[in-house]
Amino acid sequence: MILRNTIVGQLLLLMLLYTTEYLCNAKTVSTEPLSMALPEPRAYLPDAQNLDFVYHDHEELTRFLRATSARYPNLTALYSIGKSIQGRDLWVMVVSSSPYEHMVGKPDVKYVGNIHGNEPVGREMLLHLIQYFVSSYNTDQYVKWLLDNTRIHILPTMNPDGYAVSKEGTCDGGQGRYNARGFDLNRNFPDYFKQNNKRGQPETDAVKDWISKIQFVLSGSLHGGALVASYPYDNTPNSRLLKGICRSSALCAMFQTYSAAPSLTPDDDVFKHLSLVYARNHAKMSRGVACKSATPAFENGITNGAAWYPLTGGMQDYNYVWYGCMEITLEISCCKFPPAYELKKYWEDNQLSLIKFLAEAHRGVQGFVFDPAGMPIERASIKIKGRDVGFQTTKYGEFWRILLPGYYKAEVFAEGYAPREVEFVIVEQHPTLLNVTLQASKRVEGVGAGGPSFYRPMQAPQHYRPGVPPYATAASNDNGILSTISNGLNSLYSNIFG
Repeated sequence: MILRNTIVGQLLLLMLLYTTEYLCNAKTVSTEPLSMALPEPRAYLPDAQNLDFVYHDHEELTRFLRATSARYPNLTALYSIGKSIQGRDLWVMVVSSSPYEHMVGKPDVKYVGNIHGNEPVGREMLLHLIQYFVSSYNTDQYVKWLLDNTRIHILPTMNPDGYAVSKEGTCDGGQGRYNARGFDLNRNFPDYFKQNNKRGQPETDAVKDWISKIQFVLSGSLHGGALVASYPYDNTPNSRLLKGICRSSALCAMFQTYSAAPSLTPDDDVFKHLSLVYARNHAKMSRGVACKSATPAFENGITNGAAWYPLTGGMQDYNYVWYGCMEITLEISCCKFPPAYELKKYWEDNQLSLIKFLAEAHRGVQGFVFDPAGMPIERASIKIKGRDVGFQTTKYGEFWRILLPGYYKAEVFAEGYAPREVEFVIVEQHPTLLNVTLQASKRVEGVGAGGPSFYRPMQAPQHYRPGVPPYATAASNDNGILSTISNGLNSLYSNIFG
């Protein structure tokens, strides 16, 4: 019993479970997740004494989170990742049957709401999702399976200062969109395609620090102003320019911004699948109906971000390229800040999607990387061959990667170990367990003036990223009237559509 209640004990038990083959070879084992045999999550009726379908200011939000944590100490843990400009806590609620510490073998996933202060529907949906999880754990088999096998981190509001100056009933415009210093937080992250010179803000710095410490597998960012699931890339390489139009790089950037060209990741198939999971479980999104006659319609309710409109410094691209976390943007309301009486309908529309999306963290491949003694290797770098954005193992040697059915090769690297390539198979909705043992680097005698040494393979980069095209940095330094016009048009478009 003592063994089962410690991290080391959990790791040893899992190692015993996988002992059969991992010391000599990597092996795949297919197991059917319990979710396939479980009934759909039931409809949720909120406890009016705890949470109603109204907008909650920061003090009310804080009280609800603290009360929930006190009422459900075995299912929730509340922590702050930092503070906003005006000193409001950026609260995160963990909902899981193991809320206070990482449990070996359980993936971490997250939702982020209200990055734009005047788009608060997601903020309220996440509060209701927390309430749904904790109140349904003992009665809903699907919820119990999800919370027993996943650690769910929920950040209801990333921009509490912007929300504080927003106005209910305002469907368009930019009041409250930005943080207290006037920065758009979804344009404030490092960018793969273009150097982002905007000064880092406390809210984005807090999120960057957060995701650097937790190996998130899957993420959704909730927005308003449209009805669509948008997937990376949000930005686009400057090589994809409209021929015959460009006479300066600033002019090229302006035309490129509105050329509606897709910018696809190496994991485009997975991102489309994840977006469709949300859209098809949503009451309306997959119909692809435009919010207004003047706004675009989206086939099946999904879109590539850059094909909709490119942006620099977005959060979803940063999650994916820097940390291998698969994040998509969920635009869940045509009106940015609809009247409170509509919130119940938004919950009914999004409830199933919010739950089913998180369960996708259990699709694909998962496992451990060990040394020859059976000890976990931390920060081993893994890349799926042909997919140039990789990921790393946790301190317990764990990894997860969402993949669709097919045959794959994983390239595994770690400092001091010989690199290894492993083949495996993914079957529809059956997670593949893959354990990889790396051998220590071979000894080479008489190398160097210092005598015997060890061969060390070239150290793999901390995160795999496609090579940055040389023109990306050059284009980032464009100045002048055309660059200003381009930035202005992009801002205007963002204010209208999200």
